[in-house]
Amino acid sequence: MKHDKVKLGFIAAAMMNIGGVLVFSRAFTNSVINEFDPVVMSNFGLLMIVVWGLAYLGAAFIESNVKWLAGAFAIEKLVYVIAWVVWFTEHSLGTVYNKDLFAGVFYSIYGLNDLVFMLFFAWVFFTQGKKVQGS
Repeated sequence: MKHDKVKLGFIAAAMMNIGGVLVFSRAFTNSVINEFDPVVMSNFGLLMIVVWGLAYLGAAFIESNVKWLAGAFAIEKLVYVIAWVVWFTEHSLGTVYNKDLFAGVFYSIYGLNDLVFMLFFAWVFFTQGKKVQGS
C-alpha cells in the first residue's frame, strides 16, 4: 500500500510541475512571469521545472528504494520555497495581478505547492526502506 502512495505522490508532483508551468505560463508565452523573476522564472527556468516534473514522473515507476532520490527532490523543493519567500520580500503580488491574472495566481501558489511536495519527498526519504507497521 505504501508504494502506491509514493507512486501517486510522485505522479502528482510531476503533474503539478508540468501542468502548472504549461497552464500558468500559457505554454511559455506569458512574459509577465518572466518579468517578475527573470532569473528563477525565465523561460529556461520554467522549462527546467518541467524537466524536474519529468524526473518525478520517472521516479514514480521505480520499483526499488527511492530514498536518496526523494531526498534530492526534497532539497530541490526547499530551494524553490526559499526563492519564493525571498521573492515575496522584494515584490508586490498586487502588481503582478494587475499585469496578469495567471502570473498572479502562479506567484501566489508556486511556493506553497513546492512546500507541500517538499514535505512529501522528505516523508518518503525518512520512511523509505523502513518496515511500515500494518503493511
